[in-house]
Formats: sequence, structure tokens, C-alpha cells
Amino acid sequence: MLVSFADASLGPLKAPCSLYAARVWAMQQLQGVTENPGIEAEMLLAELLGKPRVYVLAHPEVALDVHPLEIYVSWIARRLSGEPLPYITGHVEFFGFEFSVSPAVLIPRPETEGLVEAALDWLATHPEATVVDVGAGSGCIAIALALRAPFVQIWATDISPDALVIARKNALHHGVEDRIHFLVGDLLEPLPVPPDLIVSNPPYVSEAEWPALPLSVRQEPPVALLGGRAGLDVIRRLLVQAVSRLRPEGCVLVEIGETQGSAVRTLACELFPGAQMAVLPDLAGKDRILRLALRYRGGSQPGNSRSRNRGA
Repeated sequence: MLVSFADASLGPLKAPCSLYAARVWAMQQLQGVTENPGIEAEMLLAELLGKPRVYVLAHPEVALDVHPLEIYVSWIARRLSGEPLPYITGHVEFFGFEFSVSPAVLIPRPETEGLVEAALDWLATHPEATVVDVGAGSGCIAIALALRAPFVQIWATDISPDALVIARKNALHHGVEDRIHFLVGDLLEPLPVPPDLIVSNPPYVSEAEWPALPLSVRQEPPVALLGGRAGLDVIRRLLVQAVSRLRPEGCVLVEIGETQGSAVRTLACELFPGAQMAVLPDLAGKDRILRLALRYRGGSQPGNSRSRNRGA
């Protein structure tokens, strides 16, 4: 029996429908939505079938019956509305690991993998450090660090309880739920211990940049993206809190916008005079990470007259 699916924006499809026909149709629909319509069409078909993407290409003759075709058409409609692909599939790959995502969390991006790499570089010489992932979201940074640095103590904070539900789910999936302490709260405020390493992908999109972002990005949580008028509000508050919290000889790694390197470095130098500063580029050569390392051996922190021992 042939069943037609017709919609003014989606066009007609008939079940049974071959993977090849469904893929070609979806590619045509997605042309104006994504730079990779073919890849996205294949990824959604692979998700539908529970198969790797290569299966879709290797078996174009496989037929979709009525129910799976209905689901596929609905997924394409959601993508055409601007919904991000990972919210449709419910997962995304980051640093070689798979993470669940939902509209409660920011979608992990390849640029942020550089933040994990920078943290692992520092942890190579501080293998038993206390680490906090600030603005943990899906937990991808904290979990990747837990998987790659087995002896560190990890805390993860986020202002959104719903985000931490997803983070805990991901920690359980990767078997590190006992290694990470999740705390609801603003930046460093809920942290009960001073950290050796602060890692954060904070909101850094400016108010002027927001309207020009792709629709799919603007469907992610604004609280995880918007950083105030110049995009620096949250970064500034994080660094101010770090002045009195970071342990001697500690390190701060913060993801930043590609145009913010100079301003963030100036801000960090004002708050941490004498610290080692660097703005690290991403793979495209754009400013992406502020690296701030303390080298105070007397136990005193910049802007803080109290001295603290490691056990404080």
C-alpha cells in the first residue's frame, strides 16, 4: 500500500520510500537551513534506523514504511523550523565521547575541545588537582576531564538545575558519576573548596551579536550564551570571584569570543597583576581561550591579603 505525505513546505513522499529517495528529498528541503544538507539528512536517517551513517550510504535500497517515514518527515520539519540537529537526535559527540543534550543545555561545540586540551596540558603537571567546571551545562568538559585525568577532584557548577539533570545523566552514562560533584549556583559561589584549576565556557555573546546569530543558535538557552552588552559581564564576574578563590599557583582557563582577546586580557591583568597571561587560538587561528596562571609562592593572592594552605 502506498501512503502519501504531502505538505506545502515539505513536498510529497510516499511509503514505502527508499533511503535514497528520502535522503535526496531531505537534502533539497534543508538547502536553505544548513551548510551541510546531505550530512544532516544522512545523520537523521541513521538516527531513525539506529545505524551508523555509512549504512545509509551503503544501503540506498532499504525501504522506510509508514511509521518511520512519518517520524523522518517530522524531524525534517523541526529542522526547517530552525531547531538544532542535536536537539532532534538528543545527542552529540564531543572530544570523542557521546553526550546527551536537550534544550536545557548549550550544545557542545568543537571549539570547546581546545579548552579541554588546555586543561589536560595543565593537569599533566598537576595530576591530583581540584578542578571546577563553571557553567557546566551538559557536563561535557567536566566529564571529558574525568575520563582523561583519573586522579583529579572535579566540581561542576551551573545556575540551571535542569542543565545539571542532563549533566548527571551524562556522568552516569560514562561511569564517572562518583568523580564529579554537581552544584547548582552562580559561578564559583556554591563551591565549598578553593580550586587549583578553573575551567569555563561562559556566556560571551554580546547584545549586538545576538540578532545576527543563526536561528538554530538562538534556540539554545540564552542564559548560556548572552554575556551582556559587550559579552564580558559573566567573564568579569567569574574573574572577580576567582581572585579570592583560586589557590596559589592555580590556573584559569576561559573560552572567549574571537574578538574579545585584548579586552579580556586587559581585564585579567587588572585583577591578577603579575600572573602569566596568554590568549590561545583555536584551530582557525582566532582568539579562543584566556589562560591565566598564578606564580605566587608566598601563599598570598592578588587582591587578597589572606594566605591559604592547600588544605584550606
